[in-house]
Amino acid sequence: MNVTEKAILLKKDSAKLASTTLEVRNNALKVIAEAIKANADAVFAANHEDMEEAEKNGIAPAVMKRLKFGEDKLASSIEGIRSLITLPDPLNVVTMKRSLDEGLTLTRSTCPIGVIGFIFEARPDALIQISALSLKSGNCCILKGGSETKKTNRVLFDIIYKAAVSAGLPEGCLAQAEDRSEIKELLTCDKYIDLLIPRGSNAFVRYCMDNTKIPVMGHADGICHIYVDKQADFDMALSVIVDAKTQYSAVCNAVETVLVDAAIADTFLPKLSDALTKAGVKMNGNKAVADIINCNLMDDDGYKNEYLDKEISIKIAENIDDAISHINTYGSHHTDCIITADEKARDYFQTMVDSANVYCNCSTRFADGYRYGFGAEVGISTGKMPPRGPVGLEGLVTYKYKMIGNGHTVAPYCDGTKEFHFKDM
Repeated sequence: MNVTEKAILLKKDSAKLASTTLEVRNNALKVIAEAIKANADAVFAANHEDMEEAEKNGIAPAVMKRLKFGEDKLASSIEGIRSLITLPDPLNVVTMKRSLDEGLTLTRSTCPIGVIGFIFEARPDALIQISALSLKSGNCCILKGGSETKKTNRVLFDIIYKAAVSAGLPEGCLAQAEDRSEIKELLTCDKYIDLLIPRGSNAFVRYCMDNTKIPVMGHADGICHIYVDKQADFDMALSVIVDAKTQYSAVCNAVETVLVDAAIADTFLPKLSDALTKAGVKMNGNKAVADIINCNLMDDDGYKNEYLDKEISIKIAENIDDAISHINTYGSHHTDCIITADEKARDYFQTMVDSANVYCNCSTRFADGYRYGFGAEVGISTGKMPPRGPVGLEGLVTYKYKMIGNGHTVAPYCDGTKEFHFKDM
C-alpha cells in the first residue's frame, strides 16, 4: 500500500481504536513491551547494520549517539511503556457537566484526536515512545522515521504492530512510511490525517507547515540557556551546568548557552572554565568572555547555535533583564533556567522568559515527558497554543461536547417562552 492507502485504512479504524477499553489498550502495551524484549537481538542486529552504514556515510558523532540502540535504550524504552500502563485513561474524562435547563444536560469529555502522522528524527527509541503513547491515547498513527535507522525502525515497527494486533487492536491502528519521498505524499493526506507532528530542525518543521493543510504541532530546535545570577551558589551552578551540557549532549534539552551576570563574571567564569574543561567541553564566547577565560572567539551569530555536542556558548549579561532579553531573542523557547538564591529574581525570570519550560536551580535535562511523569512524550512543543512543552497523553486528546435532552427545541428559548437555567453539576 502507498501512504494514502495506509492513511485511509487508519482513518477507517480510528473509531474502533477510540472505542477500545483501557484494559485492552493497556494489555496491548504489555504485550508490546514483552515482544520488544523477546526480540531484542533482532533489533540490536538491525541497529548494528544501521550504525555501520551511518559511519560509512560520515554521519556526525552527535547524530550517531541518537542512532545507537543498545541495552540501555532498550531498558528505558520498556520501562517507559510500563510506566505508561500505570497512568489513568486519558479518554472519556468528563471535564464539564452542566444543566442548561430542566432535562437538558451538556457534558464535555475527552476523546482521541483520531489519526496522527509522526515524522521524527533518526532515533529508534522515539518510534517506541510514539507508538505506545498513540495507542494508550486511542490514536491511530502513521510513522515516518529517519532514514539513517531504516532497518532498526523496520524491525521495531514489525514487532510492535504484530503485538498490538495480536492483543486485539484493529489492523489500522499503526502504519509505517519508510522512504523520504513518502513525506510529500503524507503531507497531502489532510482528509485522513488529523494532526501532523514533525520532529526535526526549524527548517523542516516550517517546510511541513508550508506544504500541508493538516494542522501541525511543531517541535523546534532546542537552544536552551542557563543564566547564573549574581546571587547564585557557585557550586550548584557548576554542577547544574555540567549536567545540562554533558549528561547527554546530543538532545534538544541540553544547555547550549550559559549567561553569567556581570557582577560575578570575574570570579565565576574561571571556575566555570575549569569545570567545563574537565568535562571535555569546548567553550566559545565573545571578546568580553575571552578577556577573562581561554575560549574560541565568536560573534553574536554564534549564540544561535544548537551544538548537540560537548560544545557551549558563554556570554556575560549586564543584569537579569539583559539575560532575559538575550534568551527571548536567541532562544528557541524550549527550556531555560536561572541559578539563584534570590526568590524575587527567580519569580521575575520565570515570568518574563517566554519559553515552554522555565526552571530555577535545576538542569534543563529535566524537560522530558518521562521525567514529568507523563510516561513518555511524542516531542516538546515550543508554540504558544496548547499543548506546550513535553507532549504526553494529555496532549494527544481533544474533547467533544455531548448533549442529552428530552425533545427540547431552540425556538422557545428564542421567543422568550423559555429561559436557560445554567447550573454546573
